[in-house]
Amino acid sequence: MKDRIIQIMQKEGLSNAEFAEKIGISTSSLSHIFNGRTPPSLDVVMRIHKACPYVNIEWLLYGEGEMEGENTPDTATPQYTQGFENPEKSTESPILFDFRKENVSETPAYTPKESVREEIRYIEKPHPKITEIRIFFDNGTYQVFKPEKN
Repeated sequence: MKDRIIQIMQKEGLSNAEFAEKIGISTSSLSHIFNGRTPPSLDVVMRIHKACPYVNIEWLLYGEGEMEGENTPDTATPQYTQGFENPEKSTESPILFDFRKENVSETPAYTPKESVREEIRYIEKPHPKITEIRIFFDNGTYQVFKPEKN
């Protein structure tokens, strides 16, 4: 496939960097494909087909047929959409979606909740009392000190 990509670059008259920019990938990604380090992903193939719609996708993927497809860019219909169109719902003009807000509501989309007041209580615990102190000496002995009980 890398040889076919090189043929497309030669037909377009582009350098590696220019071709990588045209299809929207990094120059290093294209270099990895040419060096055989990584095979071209489906995303790369689709980017090439989008940037050069005259290229026959079967030729690009499998090397079958001619480089230039029978369809021109004006009449080309992607193969993945054929058969999925509903002829009953087909329209002459494309459907355009308008995402502008037509009716502005009076109420805000975010209404702040009432603030909740939290009360922090500090519970006093009795202070710990010393029950025993041990001192260890370097000769291996130790001494225990215990406080007197009141």
